[in-house]
Amino acid sequence: MKNIYNFSNIKGDLFGGLTAGVVALPLALAFGVMSGMGAAAGLYGAIFTGVFAAVFGGTPSQITGPTAPMTTVVIGLVATAIAAKGEIVAEGGGFFLLIATFILAGIFQVIMGLTGIGKYIRYIPYPVVSGFMSGIGLIILVTQILPFMGVPAEVVVQEDAKGTIGTLSNLNLAIEHINVSSLGLAALTVLIIFLFPKITKAVPSALVALVVVSGISYFFVTDVEVLGKMPEGFPALKVNVLAQLTMSDIGFIIIPAIMLAFLGAIDSLLTSVVADNVTKTKHNSSQELIGQGIGNMVSGMFGGLPGAGATIRTVVNVNNGGKYRLSGVIHGLLLLLVLLGAGPVVMYIPHAVLAGILVTVGISIIDYKGLKDMRFIPVSETVIIISVMGITVFYDLIVAVLIGMMVATIVFMKKMGDITDKKSKIESLDTYKDGVAWDDEKGMPEVLKEKVFIKHLDGPLFFGYKSKFQELYESLPDIKYVVIRMERVPYIDQSGVYALEESLLYLEERGINALITGLQEQPKQLMESLSLVPELIGEDEVFNDFHSCISWLKRILTDSKGALEDNEIVN
Repeated sequence: MKNIYNFSNIKGDLFGGLTAGVVALPLALAFGVMSGMGAAAGLYGAIFTGVFAAVFGGTPSQITGPTAPMTTVVIGLVATAIAAKGEIVAEGGGFFLLIATFILAGIFQVIMGLTGIGKYIRYIPYPVVSGFMSGIGLIILVTQILPFMGVPAEVVVQEDAKGTIGTLSNLNLAIEHINVSSLGLAALTVLIIFLFPKITKAVPSALVALVVVSGISYFFVTDVEVLGKMPEGFPALKVNVLAQLTMSDIGFIIIPAIMLAFLGAIDSLLTSVVADNVTKTKHNSSQELIGQGIGNMVSGMFGGLPGAGATIRTVVNVNNGGKYRLSGVIHGLLLLLVLLGAGPVVMYIPHAVLAGILVTVGISIIDYKGLKDMRFIPVSETVIIISVMGITVFYDLIVAVLIGMMVATIVFMKKMGDITDKKSKIESLDTYKDGVAWDDEKGMPEVLKEKVFIKHLDGPLFFGYKSKFQELYESLPDIKYVVIRMERVPYIDQSGVYALEESLLYLEERGINALITGLQEQPKQLMESLSLVPELIGEDEVFNDFHSCISWLKRILTDSKGALEDNEIVN
């Protein structure tokens, strides 16, 4: 794979990858616990997605691993799998459904890459992204309230206090089962993460918090929950559990897999854009999705969480010299070494420390800039941000994005339609003034002013265009010709063609001849394909430019008194 064996930047890639791996360690553990699949699943996900996405992806400096949005989806999947098949255990329960979903999500991402869908991700409007990311941040903050307060995991499960709604419905548990030691450790973790960078940024503050607070817990605190025994050695392939799949299970996993695939694509490609801005390079979006898909397939085969391009870890990599794919591979290998040799140490990490780390992730992922600027942006965009954020928090992440996209599209089309309506005028030549007429319409001969109206079309004619043709044409006096000027119409869709067709039919009923000028290539091809030309308007009534149309009209409308005077000729 191109650039993986490029050792021209080996020092930078080594330091970048090692630093990114150090940053990824506490996050991988935290996301694993948060998902409900366990800390080891988070490490497996970071290792396998990190290595394989780096090797096969399209953003050389990108670091891949479990992320907040992806893990948030997995939480819901775990709950659903448990409800359908029983507790998540290595060889039974709902575990096989999760493995199948993760692998299928990776397959979908590879398909997205091969079909070139990735390039369309950039068209997601900022208000949708802003509301989505802020919603993810709020989900993390809410769901970490009980672990932060030290509520035992078994109590959370018994009271069904998982997820946003489950947590908010059972906040009383935070008071009834509060563990002061856990609360103190979690709070100390948050303080270290936010304050340590003021001392030095040479060492990731999350790692410092993990080591220091876990050390305090090990030596001085005995009444807090810890991770417990971790799996030892290289993880075994889990694909054998797929034998438990039935046809009914296939229907269960398809929609969640699509959700993960699209969410991972959005997450990764947004990070790729950030990487481009920092490194002044350009990523290959299709190749990136192929790499992400392969990484998620392999991770799923080993029982790891699905991952995506991680913005903070990618920036850390680049800032510490990482440039090529080798840095992502080194990041994954470092985590593998931790998995193979640090199990006896990792088992003593308190859940409260990981809750504290996740709280800082939730705080940092909220789009404060977008929320602050809601005072100044259009009301419609504010509604999109708030709606997407609310649906994300209280209902479903993918539904939030889809609804946000639909609303944003409708708003955009409405705005473009209004602009086109505003610019599209129909007036008599006699009433056009210097500020209204286009430059080539000034100084029209009197014979034309009495018999010709002009319809200006300015902008694309598409389904968002609110056609006012009918309304405008109903007010026309007894005239002979309407010139429809389309020099400024670069694009027309089926709806636009039909609106134009209705207008031409209405004019025909009134005995008014329609002429079209300046028809561009795409509108011309579509109008011919749909037989608007020449069946409804003849080819001799379509002119390349306005001057040709006026010359034709002068010949037709010149009265019996003779030709127009020389000073009436339009240049």
